[in-house]
Amino acid sequence: MKSDAIKKALLESYAQDGGINHLDGVNLPSQDSVSELARDLMHVLFPGYFESSCLAKDDVPAWLDRLLAKIDRRLATEVEKSLRFARDPAPAQNGKRIATELFNRLPEIRRVVQTDVQAAYTGDPAARSIEEIILAYPCVLAISLQRIAHELYRLGVPLLPRMLTEYGHERTGIDLHPGATIGTHFFIDHGTGVVIGESATIGNHVKLYQGVTLGAKSFEVDNAGNPVKGTKRHPDIGDHVTIYAHATILGGDTRIGEHSVIGGNVWLLESMPAHSIAYYKGDDLIVRARQSRESLVGEPADWVI
Repeated sequence: MKSDAIKKALLESYAQDGGINHLDGVNLPSQDSVSELARDLMHVLFPGYFESSCLAKDDVPAWLDRLLAKIDRRLATEVEKSLRFARDPAPAQNGKRIATELFNRLPEIRRVVQTDVQAAYTGDPAARSIEEIILAYPCVLAISLQRIAHELYRLGVPLLPRMLTEYGHERTGIDLHPGATIGTHFFIDHGTGVVIGESATIGNHVKLYQGVTLGAKSFEVDNAGNPVKGTKRHPDIGDHVTIYAHATILGGDTRIGEHSVIGGNVWLLESMPAHSIAYYKGDDLIVRARQSRESLVGEPADWVI
């Protein structure tokens, strides 16, 4: 096809095949800008780790001034775009307010993220240093961005929170919805293929392995057959729970009690009481009380890859 013919065909497609055009609409958040925002926020959380040269302690105040000013401009702009999309009555004013509010929450986010890094170090015998975890473990990026995005989600910002977590998803293969509520000391070992849905809640000191899904059984639909939004669809995970590789836990009314262990490849649609263990014996799913110090069937200590 000649260039004029290609142009004509695409223009006809834009005119005829609606639904994936956004013409004459509000200016949406930029993927490139959000990706840059995600990278800059990781620098704020982990000063000195991702710099191209050594960052001296005496230089940190000036470095932080420059970085926060850069983030503030970009964040306020992208929040404003998101709010305009949602027809907020004062998007510019509220965009600046929300950016400031997120900045106020960054010290607390850092405190919680530090517990995640510590959980990775103590939970993986292959880890040789905190530096290795921050620089090389995919869960650090995915969880850290989810914690930031979760605050924006709580502040009522559309689009942008999901774009931030999708940056982490794209980089790591870990899909964490910004709506999920996650406690302290959260560790995802290996990580690839983990999916955590919007209404899931996760307690403190929870450890997941690759391929775990905290998903929905199904979803309600309205009279027109459209999915009903904003309902509780995903499970609740109690404190000190370990979920091994490729386990699938579904349903908004499913609750996994604290100090429980779910074995690999388990498919679970019902709640488990505290101090329980679930595993397959042949084709049968066994759910029973954990024995003293038991982590996995037949193993006196934790199972790791």
